[in-house]
Amino acid sequence: MALGFHNATALAVSAGLALALSGEAMGRAIAEETPAKPVYRGVETRMLDSELVNLRVSLEGAGEREQDLVAYATCAAAQYALIRGYGFARHLRTRVEHEGAIWRADAVFTVSPALPRGLRTIDAEVTVADCADRGIPTI
Repeated sequence: MALGFHNATALAVSAGLALALSGEAMGRAIAEETPAKPVYRGVETRMLDSELVNLRVSLEGAGEREQDLVAYATCAAAQYALIRGYGFARHLRTRVEHEGAIWRADAVFTVSPALPRGLRTIDAEVTVADCADRGIPTI
């Protein structure tokens, strides 16, 4: 049985509308799954010793918050090392806490002119450039 012109047109319009609606729903689902960029709320720097620094950073927003927070602290430590005339840093510890949408980290790093021993070392120049590429602010 052949479909008439009007029936075929109505069927095509219905199929197109269904596809458009499913595409719109998919777009909403993707938007809901895509985290918003974090809002970086600042860095507080305390020099504990000539080669030891405590950085407190905070951010707000969606995403992999703890990862974003650690990256933010690392970027700040790398910039701090460069400001102090050093080329390297090493991560010692980070404490993370959150209250509502605000995430905070209290991190301690060493800074040094030569590559420090250990596994968690940071090349300050390379890291600061990477932070700029990723849109993560430094100090």
